[in-house]
Amino acid sequence: MNTPQAALRQLAQAAGLQTGYVDVLGRRHRASPDVILAALNALGITMATMEEAPAALRMFQHHRLTRRVEPTIVLRPHRRNALSIFLPLSREPERFTVFLQQEDGTTHEWSVRSTELPRRGQEQNGTDTYSIARLGLPALPMGYHTLSLHFPDGIETTTHILCAPVRCWLPSEETRWWGLFLPLYALTTEQSWGAGNFSDLGTLVTWVAEQQGQVVGTLPLLDTYLDQPFDPSPYAPVSRLFWNPFYLDLTQAPEVDQCPEAQTLLASSTFQDALAAARASAFVDYRRGMQLRTQILQLLADSLAQHRGPRFEALQSWLHEHPEVEKYARFRAFVEQTRQGWQGWPTPQRDGQLGADDADPAIVRRFCYAQWLTEQQFLQVARSARAQHVGLYLDLPIGVHTQGYDTWRWRTNFALDMSAGAPPDAFYPEGQVWNFPPLHPLHTRENGHAYFRAIVRRHLAVGPLLRLDHVMGLHRLYWVPQGASGRDGIYVRYPAEELFAVLAIESQRAQAVLIGEDLGTVPWLVRDSMRRHHLLGMYILPFEQRGAGFATPSPLSLAALNTHDLPPFAALWQSWTPRQRHATLRWLQHRGWLLPDDSANDGACRRALEGVLTFLATSPARILLVNAEDLWLETEPQNRPGTGAEQPNWRHKARLPLEAWSADPDLIHVLNRISQLRTKAAQGKEAR
Repeated sequence: MNTPQAALRQLAQAAGLQTGYVDVLGRRHRASPDVILAALNALGITMATMEEAPAALRMFQHHRLTRRVEPTIVLRPHRRNALSIFLPLSREPERFTVFLQQEDGTTHEWSVRSTELPRRGQEQNGTDTYSIARLGLPALPMGYHTLSLHFPDGIETTTHILCAPVRCWLPSEETRWWGLFLPLYALTTEQSWGAGNFSDLGTLVTWVAEQQGQVVGTLPLLDTYLDQPFDPSPYAPVSRLFWNPFYLDLTQAPEVDQCPEAQTLLASSTFQDALAAARASAFVDYRRGMQLRTQILQLLADSLAQHRGPRFEALQSWLHEHPEVEKYARFRAFVEQTRQGWQGWPTPQRDGQLGADDADPAIVRRFCYAQWLTEQQFLQVARSARAQHVGLYLDLPIGVHTQGYDTWRWRTNFALDMSAGAPPDAFYPEGQVWNFPPLHPLHTRENGHAYFRAIVRRHLAVGPLLRLDHVMGLHRLYWVPQGASGRDGIYVRYPAEELFAVLAIESQRAQAVLIGEDLGTVPWLVRDSMRRHHLLGMYILPFEQRGAGFATPSPLSLAALNTHDLPPFAALWQSWTPRQRHATLRWLQHRGWLLPDDSANDGACRRALEGVLTFLATSPARILLVNAEDLWLETEPQNRPGTGAEQPNWRHKARLPLEAWSADPDLIHVLNRISQLRTKAAQGKEAR
């Protein structure tokens, strides 16, 4: 007899819960029954107590088998494939009809005699027995296709076909790219409004191209809450589908020339004084900065609507082609009016019934205009970068703001009663709770991972290099019940092969390189999958120390000295003992990465920096990403993990404006040396 405890374990396994894990110290941890119940309920398997587990298990298996097919499957392009179908032995249909629609609109329809299908076993659920039949399918091109089965008993079911190559796109093995990294908010110029903008990004792209670099990287550029609610973290976006108007260069908006009110405001002493204060501050003031931008955006949007010229018609045409924008604008307008996220809204709006009369049309108009202008300026930078053979390196966060648009609009795609996080380790003995809802692995399969497809495609349309935050989340995520400690979580498995299939399709179509953030304790299975699917891993110098030296980066890696969550190189150098510093310099000299120098104390940090950059530049790493702030020996990090508003996270401006550091001959010399070494490494020459 199936006991409640045994049924709970079976149900957890079937639903994708990993009820135990081994921590970084090798200790085994098991999730408590309460945590298992909470995770199952978050997955839509409703249970109040463990005693309900046997019935819930039967219902879960019944739903899977009576669905007849898996909701999503992965096939390989241009091959004869087959689909598994569950057919009830007691009432097996004699015939059924198959409808296959390819992504390009091509359709196929045929009738199938059940008795002619080969079988590969049976599955039992209670007294019901299902035979597993194999349905042959025609060879299909790469892409997203839909197959529907129509049975004579009235059952109709659909499966989403991800027809994908195994590997993502990669340039030739000889490729040895290098580039610069700097958060866009930190990239300041003499003309920017207290933070970098798309014009500044374009200027940096051109400068990197002049230094023979191929990559410009930054942190996520997605829209965030910058008023009320307020959360400027680039890893807590309101949506992973909309860019952030905070980075607009409004002086380049064509509407300024036709809007006297905006011109007057821009020229006013009050506005200019506010800009001067923003420029003088060492930190980005997002709230005040967005207020200034909002004033101008509202005037420009109203002026455009009033004059109704060609630009207005272009905006209307764009909105017609992108209907999601107006829904997003209406959502943001209602947030602005109510001063709170959607979970505090009145019931109709909270439940998704947000009509045109609910939101102020002027505010909606402003948000629509802002997204249109943002899209134009960002794509202009992307096109210019491609023309100069430079790729934008973007960053896709693992999560979204719990009160954001995506969780409201696609709420069934999220497990809203849980938070993603991490189990306890040496740095965080209480574990971590990241305070964003994880994707729902069962529900996302029901629509063929449409949301995930959309956010990946959105990013690759702009940047041909994309970093996937916490790439382990393609395989599993640590879920923590709302209100619980990071100690009380559970790992939940994800359909990794299906998610990798989406990445392969989108990567091949865009000819884009994908990089997985695989730092920390990552199971071998994850890195093995990354290699098999041609996702680059991340080589970060402090994690690769081997005695006095460092391990050599893999050819399938992006190499860097640090990340936004780590101290810059100068701070790392300061944290080392004199013996460590001396040993590192000796290691670099012994291997030819650094010429001997008697001034071991004067400028030792800079010499070490140049040495490790030389080491990485000559390595087989496919991409070398240089943190621009390391070049002037910055010591303050952009983010201190585990801290909040008490630290100026995501607010540090670069200590030097672009005009200053881009004209520094010593800095240019270092980058020119890197460029030469990368070229030699690509040619397979000795590069010392």
